[in-house]
Amino acid sequence: VQLQASGGGLVQAGGSLRLSCAASGLPITTLIRGWFRQAPGKEREFISSINWSGSSTTYADSVKGRFTISRDNAKNMVYLQMNSLKPEDTAVYSCAAGSSIGFRYWGQGTLVTVSS
Repeated sequence: VQLQASGGGLVQAGGSLRLSCAASGLPITTLIRGWFRQAPGKEREFISSINWSGSSTTYADSVKGRFTISRDNAKNMVYLQMNSLKPEDTAVYSCAAGSSIGFRYWGQGTLVTVSS
């Protein structure tokens, strides 16, 4: 199983970034995909999740209205469009896969740094 996030970088406050997550080898039961982040000295934080069809998405209150999760099942990709970025969004962002029970697989993260 491999989950690889990419697309991070340095951006000014108010800017945008689009993260991508490529997956391979996932069991067929891992229909839910999600994004988490971890800032220095803080615990990992749930950001967003999406079901197989894309018809159901959830967001943390901290990113609601600014971030949008999407997926392309044909390419085995999940995306996180991040707009109106704030310095407090600075963190390592990781993608995950799982089921309704919870997330079971985690990938390497990508660093997002938002300057003020």
